[in-house]
Amino acid sequence: MVALLGVSPAVLAQAAFDKDAVIEIGSLYEPQNLDNTAGAGQGINEAFNGNVYEALFALTDAGTVVNSLAKDYTVSEDGLTYTFTLQPGVTFHSGDPLTSADVKASIERVTAEASKSSRKKSLSTIAKIETPDDATVVITLSEKSISLPYNLSYVWIVSDTAKSLADSEDGTGPYTLADWRRGSTLSLDRNDKYWGTAPTNAGVTFNYFTDATALNNALLTGAVDIITSVQSPDALAQFKDNADFTVTNGQSTTKEILAFNDRVAPFDNVKVRKAIARAIDDKKLLQSIWGEYGTLIGSFVPPTDPWYTDLTAVDAYDPASAKALLAEAGYPDGFTFKLDTPDYDPHPIVAEFIKSELAKVGVTVEINIITANEWYTKVYQSLDFAATLQEHVNHRDIVFYGNPDFYWGYNNPKVIELIKQSEASATVDEQTAKLLEANKLIAEDAASDWLYLYPQIVVSASSVTGYPVNGLNSQFFAYSIEKAAK
Repeated sequence: MVALLGVSPAVLAQAAFDKDAVIEIGSLYEPQNLDNTAGAGQGINEAFNGNVYEALFALTDAGTVVNSLAKDYTVSEDGLTYTFTLQPGVTFHSGDPLTSADVKASIERVTAEASKSSRKKSLSTIAKIETPDDATVVITLSEKSISLPYNLSYVWIVSDTAKSLADSEDGTGPYTLADWRRGSTLSLDRNDKYWGTAPTNAGVTFNYFTDATALNNALLTGAVDIITSVQSPDALAQFKDNADFTVTNGQSTTKEILAFNDRVAPFDNVKVRKAIARAIDDKKLLQSIWGEYGTLIGSFVPPTDPWYTDLTAVDAYDPASAKALLAEAGYPDGFTFKLDTPDYDPHPIVAEFIKSELAKVGVTVEINIITANEWYTKVYQSLDFAATLQEHVNHRDIVFYGNPDFYWGYNNPKVIELIKQSEASATVDEQTAKLLEANKLIAEDAASDWLYLYPQIVVSASSVTGYPVNGLNSQFFAYSIEKAAK
């Protein structure tokens, strides 16, 4: 486990912090279940990633990939065989020792036909997994994959004897699951038999809210110690310049997008997609939602990805050009479409803004409010939609546009080939060059409309420190959080 602070957390805890404190965390993202291969949503990443479950590698809050359950690894000269040596002395929460068989079974859970993991496609080059001994895993690829260690950071290592993972767990992390009261709280206890550096607190409780105002009030009244991600800049006025609270503005990977179903008319027409993008004033939208916070990006790639480039000039706001493009596409009088909109903030507000903007160019939007579960089954699984709003939280997820079977159905053979070639790259520079080119093509095709990048605003009581501030992939490492002793 990587320490996030330059000074030993244990030393600090002994000196000034209460090592037996339970940290109360406020969040809007309750998991739908506890299995990240079963469509659990971003809430499971926030609560469990790095806290309850660990992977062979970890993505740090700074965006680097480091060894976790993998002590070391080697790569064959042809780049097709990876040999991993596991950390010694690691046990699961059930008491079973970590072995190579657990790693093999965990990877196969993610790549299985029934898996709903968004990273399933990224691991499709795995041809064979061997376990020559309990401490060694050998992965053979069908073709080179320079991102394999990064992609394996998404594979939680679960005991191969674990059952009912939708409502229980058996990980190796610094916390164990204590209790999950659906619709209310999820509590984690410190794992006193943890193989790595012990947490600097006795446990954490994620308190779930469906209303951002209620969440903010919970912090103001001391019911929670920290909010993982503030959802409205208006809420910050009560915390800024107040010595009782700390406000941090980190780097986010969460993109608010208007995703078209590129398989169906009229969104199978690139001119229509470009027209829609040009008709929406993204800057005005961002300011109306986030004020001075957040970022316009013009593509699916945030600045924390190595292949980021500023593409905000592509299909920039230009309603006159949008109307001309619609006429060229055969829709001089516009058209009507249904916008499937998740029922939680900020999506309904964004939908109303889009409806107003598109009405100015003759396009009528019918807003269809649906729950998160309905979105998953209707949009993600059944592909039964014309357009939808969604926030995508993943880091380095441009690869989704190289998969024509992904829910938005974007299918550009050149992009598919570039993304495939990028994985076979011999160097990171070569990979980056390929993905820069792919990103520009995706933007020119207006494969989706990337409205803005969320800010990552974490607010805590001033007595609480040591928490992550960037929220990459919505993960929220709790093991270094410290609360001042009273």
